[in-house]
Amino acid sequence: MSMNYLCPVIMPTKKMNDALSYHADGRPGKIEVVSTKPTQTQLDLALAYSPGVAEPCLEIAANKEDVYKYTAKGNLVAVISNGTAVLGLGDIGPEASKPVMEGKGVLFKIFSDIDVFDIELDCKDVDEFVRTVKAMEPTFGGVNLEDIKAPESFEIEERLKAELNIPIMHDDQHGTAIISGAALLNALKIVDKSIDSVKLVVNGAGASAIACSKLFIGLGVKNENIVMLDSKGVIRKDRGNLDKYKAQFATDRDLHELNDALVGADVFVGLSKGNILSPEMILSMAANPIVFAMANPDPEINYDMAVSTRSDIVMATGRSDYPNQVNNVLGFPFIFRGALDVRATAINEEMKLAAVRAIAGLAHEPVPETVMMAYNDNSLSFGREYLIPKPMDPRLLTTVAPAVAKAAMESGVARKPIEDWDAYKAELRRRLGMDSDFADRLMTKAKKSPKRVVFAEADNVQILRAAQIGVAEGICQPILMGVEEKIRGLMEENNIDIPSAIIVDPRMDEAKRRAYGAKLFEKRGRRGMTEFEAEYAMRNRNYFGSMMVELGEADAFISGLTRNYPIALKPALECIGMDESSNRVSGMHIMMSKSGPLFFADTTVNISYSDEQLHCMIMNVYQRVKEFQIEPRIALISYSNFGSSGGENPQQLQRVLKRIQLEYPDMKIDGEMQPVYAMNGDLRFKNYPFNKLGKEAANTYIFSQLSSGNSAYQLMRGMGGVSAIGPVLLGFKKSVHILHHSSSVREIVNMLALAVTEAQDKA
Repeated sequence: MSMNYLCPVIMPTKKMNDALSYHADGRPGKIEVVSTKPTQTQLDLALAYSPGVAEPCLEIAANKEDVYKYTAKGNLVAVISNGTAVLGLGDIGPEASKPVMEGKGVLFKIFSDIDVFDIELDCKDVDEFVRTVKAMEPTFGGVNLEDIKAPESFEIEERLKAELNIPIMHDDQHGTAIISGAALLNALKIVDKSIDSVKLVVNGAGASAIACSKLFIGLGVKNENIVMLDSKGVIRKDRGNLDKYKAQFATDRDLHELNDALVGADVFVGLSKGNILSPEMILSMAANPIVFAMANPDPEINYDMAVSTRSDIVMATGRSDYPNQVNNVLGFPFIFRGALDVRATAINEEMKLAAVRAIAGLAHEPVPETVMMAYNDNSLSFGREYLIPKPMDPRLLTTVAPAVAKAAMESGVARKPIEDWDAYKAELRRRLGMDSDFADRLMTKAKKSPKRVVFAEADNVQILRAAQIGVAEGICQPILMGVEEKIRGLMEENNIDIPSAIIVDPRMDEAKRRAYGAKLFEKRGRRGMTEFEAEYAMRNRNYFGSMMVELGEADAFISGLTRNYPIALKPALECIGMDESSNRVSGMHIMMSKSGPLFFADTTVNISYSDEQLHCMIMNVYQRVKEFQIEPRIALISYSNFGSSGGENPQQLQRVLKRIQLEYPDMKIDGEMQPVYAMNGDLRFKNYPFNKLGKEAANTYIFSQLSSGNSAYQLMRGMGGVSAIGPVLLGFKKSVHILHHSSSVREIVNMLALAVTEAQDKA
């Protein structure tokens, strides 16, 4: 049994190609090292390395504990494997295990902001393995052992825990044990059975099975009530050559096969292989049986078969497409987070049991609406189909990590106790920043009410991939525009399957062209457009698609990936037009920075503004940012700081600012100011303490000239580490968005989610 969150299914050709492209395209692999300190100047480099680096070196030499103060050790975990038991693939070697270890590093980072170096060791000898890891102890704050076969994994972990002074955990063993332990506690509550009296059958005797059984005993299951099976059948005391790990679970009862062991059993825990459990075996179990069929990719018994066999069953698997997924990602990121934050010397039994109880307890709490929307299930509440929290539950970090940290303190292994738990939980929330939260909230809201979205350039593979993801995420009904034969050919060639897609070819629908042309002529006839020109324009996908939205036959429109921006924008302006409160359409980009989303406007549409137009644009930006449930802190960007330089640009910003501050005295807006003062609140407050933003960094940046706004967003995007959503068009009556021609598939998907949420708001 290995990582449940990485299911080793035999993938169809399309998914195989997607997986290979995901790992190989662009920068190969899934992780990189990024500097956390400034490196722009010679002084920066002199501080980062020679001669400045000598100072922290001397401090650490005088006091080794200062390594946590001056280096990344305290937030750095080694994910170490020798590739001998890789997630169901077996002994495939250290090199072949590296994608898995990188993946584990990604999960550590996104769920708990822990940095990881993945280390693949070419050694199977236990002594050599232990000696190698021990020598690396000065580098790391903790070690996550991964995909090491049993029984060597047991000895390796035991020895490292005894010889190292940092947290050590073999997640294949303890991760599965902790999550299944939480599920077991809650399942027993549902069936009203006492943990110290249940009879439990464990099918499998590898690392996970042994760890689960030992943890269950720690929770209260009696050793004599456990029957364990390996590939040879029931592990009995009269069997020879049992290793010490299996021997502790050997029984002398007259049981030999799985069907014998299950008669009258209360709990089945499967950590073996698929389809070895029959309906007859389940029927022989006690009333209200608990069945954890956790083999991947195929459970020991099919979920649907099991629940149709017995209506009183409580069922869990290792799969995400069924209720009650036993998923290691519910545990390890938060367990290590808590251990690192109190500088624990170990991950002990008390900490594991604390994690079990925290995870189990969270399932009893009301499920946040965002979680229910993310899983498209408004019925989530504690019960037979909701034993443990969902992996995307944001409360896991602030629930499990503090519980583990407290247990470390109470058990005496914490070297840096936490005193203010409210402050600690706030710090945990800040660790992941608003970037992930913002994107998740956008997708979650989009899923709540999917919309019909027109993709004007469906003869493009990136657009088709984005549409496919949109359908898979449940956020849209795509309307693909273009030549049907070409679109279907591209989909087949690139293994893209969008069964629910509607394909529309404007050239082939004369009746619609006439109807849409008549509507456009009605709008534009008094502006010089002839009836013939209006109908002919409907051969253009941008006109045809825009009119679909205008007439309510679609909810949102996306174009621009293969067209120049003005060419894609003009049809939407003529067919849909601006809302009543706007005098100009403008463009805003959302820059997804580590510290949270930053809103830049105008970045795409208008070369310059009159005072009235600039006022309107600022108010449109303010309103849109508020709709994202974010309080705008607006900086008017210029080359001048609060009147330090002359010129028309600073003077215009001063005039518009004065008007807005009179109309909306509580709005957090100020300027004009240079970007560095907008970004650095402390610097701004030091030099201009009167500013309306105080010491807070701005999150909304207003550029009154296209050259500066477009350059600023392009520079941020080009430097890397910052992705963009946009341009978000402001001022349209309906949801219209024009992509940048260099937009990635992920950026298109983000734009799609935003377009859907805007369509929801406008509806």
